[in-house]
Amino acid sequence: MTTGKITLLSAGPGDLDLLTIKAAKALALADIVLLDDLANPGIVSLAPRARVIRVGKRGGCKSTPQAFIERLMQRYALKGLHVVRVKGGEALLFGRAGEELAALRRAGIPVDIVNGISSGFAAAASLGVSLTHREHCQGVTFITAHKQDHGEPDWSALAATGTTLVIYMGMTRIERLCTSLMSALPACTPAAVVQWAGTQAERRWLGTLDRLAIDATDAGLGSPAVILIGPAIGEAMQWVAQPAPIHQINQEPFDAQRAA
Repeated sequence: MTTGKITLLSAGPGDLDLLTIKAAKALALADIVLLDDLANPGIVSLAPRARVIRVGKRGGCKSTPQAFIERLMQRYALKGLHVVRVKGGEALLFGRAGEELAALRRAGIPVDIVNGISSGFAAAASLGVSLTHREHCQGVTFITAHKQDHGEPDWSALAATGTTLVIYMGMTRIERLCTSLMSALPACTPAAVVQWAGTQAERRWLGTLDRLAIDATDAGLGSPAVILIGPAIGEAMQWVAQPAPIHQINQEPFDAQRAA
């Protein structure tokens, strides 16, 4: 029997208009869709011939084991089917794509990768800021607050890089994170939190590092959210406060309760 193939597909932050044409084509040809919790569930409308299997993985919640997901991909691909593994955001950024790629390559299964927009970029777009504004920094650092050994990054070292910090999965550790960062950054450093970035359920907070943990918690902001810290985020301070709403294109509502 001819071996099928796997497509690791990046579903972006939730707005289906942000999917690439390549993503839409892959979904249209899919036999099996393995759907991540953080992807807009409406994406399955683009895969009319596919069987949809939900394989959610959420920090702090009951999740589908990674090894089981890898076995599912191999099982269906070895039957000659086209399996589309749908991941929220960008598949190659904190999406455990490396583990899946390694397992599939060991099994001799062809893999395609379709890139997408990460929630970090969606958050920056919502705030209307450049993460690499040359008047404020020389780069951007994307970092997860959760290491594989359950430890934490060296926040002081990261702060010393002078880059804009875009922190994923940091809300459950926001107090320790802020305390560590303030050992190397001024308390007045601009900071923001954007929850459900790029969806109609989006919420955000904008202020300074010394108020980040307290105010974001008081506002009820939680996962999934992106934390952004650095002088470049200060560019949002004036115009985000204006009463006029920020224009966002959201053709199809994103059901946050269903994805939570």
